[in-house]
Amino acid sequence: MTTSAHTLASGRDWQVSDVVCTAGVADRPFEEEHRNFCVAVVTNGAFRYRARQGMAMLTPGALLLGNPGTCYECGHEHGAGDRCLSFHFGPAYMEQIVADVPGAKKLAFGAPRLPPLPALAPLLAEMEAAREMAEVEAFEELGLRIAGAAVASGITPAARSPSRRDQKRVAEAVRRIELDADRPVSLAELASETATSPYHFLRTFRHVAGMTPYQFLLKTRLHRAAVRLRMSDEPISAIAFEAGFNDLSTFNRRFRRVMGETPGASRLRQRGDKAPNTSAVPAL
Repeated sequence: MTTSAHTLASGRDWQVSDVVCTAGVADRPFEEEHRNFCVAVVTNGAFRYRARQGMAMLTPGALLLGNPGTCYECGHEHGAGDRCLSFHFGPAYMEQIVADVPGAKKLAFGAPRLPPLPALAPLLAEMEAAREMAEVEAFEELGLRIAGAAVASGITPAARSPSRRDQKRVAEAVRRIELDADRPVSLAELASETATSPYHFLRTFRHVAGMTPYQFLLKTRLHRAAVRLRMSDEPISAIAFEAGFNDLSTFNRRFRRVMGETPGASRLRQRGDKAPNTSAVPAL
């Protein structure tokens, strides 16, 4: 086998896998069939992709687009290996996204790929970071965002101000996240409570709050942990777990990225503590 796929996360009608291919120039192109809609983000390497929509060279940052029931072929005439984050969505899942994307009319991808776009660079960086840090919670939201971006490619929706209903929905969701920030909070669950589809809710939340629900959840967890570090003598690991982080290494990386310093350094600085001077000569 030249291809291995490791499932990172899944939910109702969606799944994301880390797909690694080791095929090279000497290997024959292989044929497969898309069972569902596929949006695969190329993170390393390059390969040729041919499907009913046409043929394209896929390079890092590009999105492979596949329709259900479509046979496709991948080849590596120009080098060995590639790696992708491959999202698969059922027809009902994609149908709801198409219905919620202004200007979108078709449920099928008309092109074999979406080229690397500067506007998608931050989202793709989030995806790779989530894969490397095993942040399973992030993929529900990331999948919706990449599917929406693929559907909306080439469509420029008209800007509008958030309605009072949208503002109310987001305010209620914010309170809900704050209440349950120490446990996994499902995007589908939040959307259901506002009587909207997950994709519509995600767009609305981001439009009103200026960040996604998962980003707000992480911000809330990190803020609470930072406060606890200042007020409590509890071990850093206990504070991380109580804030909702599943492992200490993820907490340390997230905290340092957002706060600019490690949790331990933050605790010392905020309290004005000083490390003991072990080089001092003891009094006789």
